Amino acid sequence: MIQQRTLKSLTKAVGVGLHSGQRVELTLRPAAPDSGIVFRRVDLAEAPDIRVSPHAVTETRLASTLSAGRAKVHTVEHLMSACAGLGVDNMYVDITAEEVPILDGSAASFVFLLQNAGIVMQNAPRKFVRIKSAVEVRDGTGTQAKWARLLPYNGFKLGFEIDFNHPAVDSTGQRVEFDLGSGNYAKDIARARTFGFTKDVEMMRANGLAMGGGLDNAIVMDDYKVLNAGGLRYDDEFVKHKILDAMGDLYLLGHPLLAYYEARRSGHALNNMLLRALQEQPAAWEMVSFDDERQAPRGFAQAAPAW
Repeated sequence: MIQQRTLKSLTKAVGVGLHSGQRVELTLRPAAPDSGIVFRRVDLAEAPDIRVSPHAVTETRLASTLSAGRAKVHTVEHLMSACAGLGVDNMYVDITAEEVPILDGSAASFVFLLQNAGIVMQNAPRKFVRIKSAVEVRDGTGTQAKWARLLPYNGFKLGFEIDFNHPAVDSTGQRVEFDLGSGNYAKDIARARTFGFTKDVEMMRANGLAMGGGLDNAIVMDDYKVLNAGGLRYDDEFVKHKILDAMGDLYLLGHPLLAYYEARRSGHALNNMLLRALQEQPAAWEMVSFDDERQAPRGFAQAAPAW
């Protein structure tokens, strides 16, 4: 049987929110089978638990935000991506402010935290959402069209294409495919950092955004080049970060997908629209588990490798 997974012990981190600039303490705790991933605003009195789901997403401007009542948690996608990459099903996320800490701007620090806590199997079957027929959402037409789709696939593979008119981005790969069954998430995807442009920073900060952003937690570009002294971590780091984000956004479904996700110029909003469209088409998917590990897609029966 392919089993559900949780943490062996709790683990903690302290950082600042990318957009809020607030100091925040994050504690990741084990959870019982079928709990899902649950965010808890421990700084708020009587705040409700926020269990991940497509309809818990209430804002998608520059990040994915989850809400329940007056409790909100911003920028959950990098942590959720790490959970998707390592196959963590059940976990409590205690947080002392409104935004998950950005740490180094990628999912690598969250992968380290999860691996440091240890990932253990639970005596319950892991439940997958298997795509049976195509589901697609689109925004715009022609060369400016943005779209994302889910197609049937025996595993979980992502293909993403970006289109930025910028010298630093144009000189890198703008399309990449990644198959989670390769077991290479931590090495090939998790270290890709979020990115932004100096021309946008002043406007964003005037709107209360990017207050905690800088060269230590993002790729920053002027009109011509990358400003980070160390350059890029991957030759195609920009599009790989979009894969990282998409994995986190899609894991807000509450279950791992068996699908081929393909997208062009998609983002948090379109990814959430895709999940909601999927839920509105029950004939397009089914819930499955694997009593016999040999029947599962390649790479899904094993726990994710350590670094």
